[in-house]
Amino acid sequence: MGQIALANLGFSPGPIDGLLGSQTRGACAAFQQRQGLPISAQLDTATRAVLLTNNPSLTNYIITAADLARLAPVPDTWLGKSLAGRLGHSNIVELLAEKGWAYQSFVRRLNPSIQWNSIAPGTEVRLPDAHSPQFPGKASRVRIFLAQRTLQAFDEADRIIVHFPCSIAQRMDKRPLGDLRVTVVVSEPDYTFDPEVFPESEEGQQLGRRLRIPPGPNNPVGLAWIGLDRPGYGIHGTPDPEKVGRTESHGCFRLANWNAVMLLDLTWEGMPVSVLP
Repeated sequence: MGQIALANLGFSPGPIDGLLGSQTRGACAAFQQRQGLPISAQLDTATRAVLLTNNPSLTNYIITAADLARLAPVPDTWLGKSLAGRLGHSNIVELLAEKGWAYQSFVRRLNPSIQWNSIAPGTEVRLPDAHSPQFPGKASRVRIFLAQRTLQAFDEADRIIVHFPCSIAQRMDKRPLGDLRVTVVVSEPDYTFDPEVFPESEEGQQLGRRLRIPPGPNNPVGLAWIGLDRPGYGIHGTPDPEKVGRTESHGCFRLANWNAVMLLDLTWEGMPVSVLP
């Protein structure tokens, strides 16, 4: 499947769904640019020829007792989240979708006979065979394209290394333009809930104080935080990868957790980040 091959090379089509949507076309165009192919933004014959590998596009995964043991509902309130030990996956489909870099609905479509409410250890499921590429070194810079809602990292020769869909701020005045730099790189970050950042939160206004939110894939900044030299701004993961590529953040740049973790491996303190219109 072309989507999986693109994702495994670092050109993310968004969560895998088996469809040729706008994010897949964007990944195709970026990959074609990297390879010096005619840019059609389609999985055309020439592009498929370069993407062809001997690796299977799907794989079997055995659900373990450990997988099931660490599932827990995610509290609805900020206070409830702050009291949790870790904000892990809330259900097995969510866990498998993140493991396969896929839409939850696609995981269900791949496994039509599974009774998801009564999963036992040892159950075998089909998933996209998703895995990060091996990079020879760090990236040289990152560019974020607001109009396209995409993030790309480049090498020293200014060639694209990775391409990801990216959510941006809902409000125009919260979208920083120009040159920034990375100040901190954190894996498995916690998060500070600040009521002043969420004036629309009735709970936050009632609490009137900051809360520490523990790490995990359902943490508000997901599994990676790349802080920028503008206070409060960063590139990070998200607990809701199916919404990546929209205009809905408070100002930060959101990636699917698996893409944020991939970018983390390419990033260094002081790396330049350009935000373009």
